[in-house]
Order: sequence, then C-alpha cells, then structure tokens
Amino acid sequence: MKATEKEPRTETVDTEAGTARITWQPAKKPRLLLALGHGAGGGIEARDLKALAAALPAHGVSVALVEQPWRVAGKKLAPAPKTLDTGWRGLWPALAAPGLPVVAGGRSAGARVACRTAAELGARAVLALSFPLHPPGRPEKSRADELLGSGLPTLVVQGGNDPFGKPAEFPPGEYRMAEVPDGDHGFAVPKRSGLTEDQAMEILTTSVTGWLAGIV
Repeated sequence: MKATEKEPRTETVDTEAGTARITWQPAKKPRLLLALGHGAGGGIEARDLKALAAALPAHGVSVALVEQPWRVAGKKLAPAPKTLDTGWRGLWPALAAPGLPVVAGGRSAGARVACRTAAELGARAVLALSFPLHPPGRPEKSRADELLGSGLPTLVVQGGNDPFGKPAEFPPGEYRMAEVPDGDHGFAVPKRSGLTEDQAMEILTTSVTGWLAGIV
C-alpha cells in the first residue's frame, strides 16, 4: 500500500431503512471525503467505484463506499427511491463525523440519490457516475430535473454509449460532463473502441481527480 494511503475499514450504520455499511478508504492527509453509493443492479464492487477508491486517497481525498440497507440485507431488488433516500440520510452523520467537506456521489441509482439529497444534507458538491437520464429507449421519461435540481457544483461522468443517456442527450445546465468514449452504463468498453478497461478507468479517475482539485 502506498504511503499516502491507510488500510480500509468497514462500519455498519443503523438507519430508518435498515442497517447500512460504509467501507472507508482514507487518505493519509485528507482534505475532502467522497461518499459513493452503488446502483440498483450491483454493489460497491462496480469497476468505477473500485477505481476511484483506489486512486483518490493518493490525492488527498478519502473515499467512503456506501452499501444501502437492501444490499447489506442480501436482497436482490432495490427499494423505491424514497427508501434509498432514507437510507442515505440516515448514514450521513457517519459520513460527516470525520469533519471533512463531503462530496456526495454515486453511480446510476446512487447518483440520483446524491442529486436529490445533497443540498439538504450540506454536501459540498455532487459526483454523478452513469446518471440514468432516462430508462433505455424511453427518452421522454427524463430525470433531468433531479440532476439540475441539486444547486451544487456537479460532475457527470457518462459512457459515450450509455443506453440510459448518452452525453449528447443531456440538457444544458450548471454541471460539467466528462465522457468515457464508447462506454456503456457500467463503463465497459468494446474492443472496437481501442480502449482497454484500465484506460477507460484512467479517463474516469483523471476526470474526477481534476474536478475534485477545484472543490474547496
């Protein structure tokens, strides 16, 4: 392990939605904490969440990987958005406890939770990975209001071929967009793209690291 990192640790947190779990990946001298929630179809083992947790502590950003209560309980289906928000709110005091400015983030459904709750919880900014702008094939079912409604500095990192919303489909707004070329909703890239998975993750982590450098 690099000298700039500490060993990860886990913590369980009781919320009104059930018991949540945080896996902490602390920086040696942190200036920010990035809290990352997972999507509705997977957990914190997602390639983008793992890549950020590995890369950011060396840049002074501690990472908290958050597992929602439904996932901790071993359930296969995510509950309604309201319940996801309840779980996220319930563990926020644990995220704020280290006394660092907190950037709220997540992938897919977790990005929606972060956008909906960040301002009320006092987050400094929002990181939205693979924001599900609409259900696949249903662009009329837009969730742009959630993204645009946070009122905070926001970075969206989107795969260029994400069926839940390609970068060009996103409306104008006060946010930044970073694209992983040819990436799908999980940032997997096809061989024809010329990118390896490691290169795709480097694009993602470099984009996030650069953006976070401007968050104070």
